[in-house]
Order: sequence, then C-alpha cells, then structure tokens
Amino acid sequence: MDLEAVYDKIYRYVCFKIKDRATAEDITQETFLRAIDKRGSAYSCNIRYLYTIAKNLCVDEYRRIRPDPISEEYEHDQASSDRSLEDVLAVREAVAKLPIEDQEILLLRYVNNESVNTVSKALGISRFAVYRRLKSAEDKLRKDLVGGMDI
Repeated sequence: MDLEAVYDKIYRYVCFKIKDRATAEDITQETFLRAIDKRGSAYSCNIRYLYTIAKNLCVDEYRRIRPDPISEEYEHDQASSDRSLEDVLAVREAVAKLPIEDQEILLLRYVNNESVNTVSKALGISRFAVYRRLKSAEDKLRKDLVGGMDI
C-alpha cells in the first residue's frame, strides 16, 4: 500500500465532504491517527476502514459547524492543464447539480479510483446499487453537459 496515495485519496474525500482545506487536513490527520491507534500501524489499515473513520469524523464536524464554500485556490489547483476553464466550470456546475449521494459515489469511483467493492463497503450499499447509482449519475451528467452545449 502506497501510504502517500492513500493519504491523498482520504484527503480528497474529506475535502469533498467538508469543503474547507484546513479542516480537511485536520480530519485526514485525525483519521490516520485513529487508525494507527487502533491497528498499531497505518500500513496495516484497509482503505475501507480509513474511509469509514473519515466519514464518521466528517459527520462529527458537520454536527459541530456548517462548512464554508471551497476556496477558488483549491478549484484552480484541481483544474487540468489540457482542459479549458470553461469545460472545468461546466463539469463542476453539472456535478454540483447532482444529489450529494451521486457526487460522493462519483468522487470515490472516478476521482479516487476506488474499486466498486471498496465503494460498496464505504457507502454500505450493495455492488449492484453502486453500479446502478453510477449509471444514473453518469446519465444525469451526460444529459446536463450535452444539453448545455451549443452544437
């Protein structure tokens, strides 16, 4: 397990949920500290276990305070150099229109490149439900993006 890659995946997941970089960094660190405390080493932790800890910490944070919108600096860092700013903004806008559950499943599967089995365990749903929700979210995105294009 490449610990740095796993750390980045957990950070992206938390950042998606919390939408505040400093808090996301704190929660990501707390996730790994709790995992190490329970398992003795970060290397012995399953990524599903880390997602579960991170999700619970995010819920605790939501209960404590409502998040602020994510900063423009973070959005700019994530933009790929081979895509135009308009494309990035169109995709972000289309994703933002999706229900939060669809956004979460797309993040886990396509941004963090998690297996369907890992997504299934992290969200507590069946693999079939993951496939169904992914297809539904993709169809909604495709419809929104194609419908908004000037052809």
